[in-house]
Amino acid sequence: MIEINGMAHVVLTVSRFDEARAFYCELLPFLGMHKVFDGNNFVYHVGGRTALGVQRAAAEHEGERFVQGRVGLHHLCLRARSREDVDRAAAKLRAMGAVIDRGPMEREWAPGYYFVVFEDPDGIRLEINHIPGKGLLAGETPAAPSDDPDWGPNP
Repeated sequence: MIEINGMAHVVLTVSRFDEARAFYCELLPFLGMHKVFDGNNFVYHVGGRTALGVQRAAAEHEGERFVQGRVGLHHLCLRARSREDVDRAAAKLRAMGAVIDRGPMEREWAPGYYFVVFEDPDGIRLEINHIPGKGLLAGETPAAPSDDPDWGPNP
């Protein structure tokens, strides 16, 4: 057995690349990530023990919107260091004119789970959350997200 050391990177393919580049190039530096590559079809930010890349979709997929219930990505969640950081991120998203689906708010998925869910220009859903302490690793009871009406395919 090995123990992984975080998630190295995620790359999102977007159909509205210029809008997505502007969105992520404003948001990610606010979250402490540094742009290390910016090309015609790809932009890449690194920080917080991970990286996020955004790449242009193939021409035949231009203009398509993200569908959360399809095979593939459901949503991407970035971990904040405090509830206040979640609040600051939500304020930044509002100032950017981003679509905020819910939050900031607390839910029972883990003790103290506090989050905001929002969309990028293609409708890809992202979340920023904070869980104090060890979160789900603190107890022996397994999480049951399928019991939550907000978990699962969205229409």
